[in-house]
Amino acid sequence: MLAIRSDLVDEIVAHARRDFPLEACGQLVGPEAGEHPERYVPMTNADEIESDFAFSPAEDIRLERELDAAGERRMLVVHSHTRVPRRPMTDSGLPEAYPSVKDVAQMEWTPDQHWLIVALATADARPEIRSFHLVDGEVVEDELVVVESYMFAHTGSDDVPDRS
Repeated sequence: MLAIRSDLVDEIVAHARRDFPLEACGQLVGPEAGEHPERYVPMTNADEIESDFAFSPAEDIRLERELDAAGERRMLVVHSHTRVPRRPMTDSGLPEAYPSVKDVAQMEWTPDQHWLIVALATADARPEIRSFHLVDGEVVEDELVVVESYMFAHTGSDDVPDRS
């Protein structure tokens, strides 16, 4: 299960809406030894086209240096889909939160990385949000859970912290 705080999801969706119709992109990062992303880093789509994204090389290098200095790591690649992907559609023909052929090729470079995709048909449409990673070269969908706090991400919202 992949738990992501709702405030981070809100930031990601807001970024996707701002950049629409271009694909927005960014990174979810967190502590080197941590399990959960703690912040979203929006990045510039250097491709500047509606059907693709690439991180700005200068921003990517700067981020890598910041992460090294802060003891953080990249946890999820984030981008939006604003057009219909290149795979058979099963329903409406709207953009789908599923890795494109190019996404999968990029995923192969960093097989331990998870990819969060936000699909938007219009800038104000309800987003579809899904996450994926590779297992033995195959795309596998993560069980994605949006939580208010990581404290209760694995125990249930009715649990309370031990105060003793």
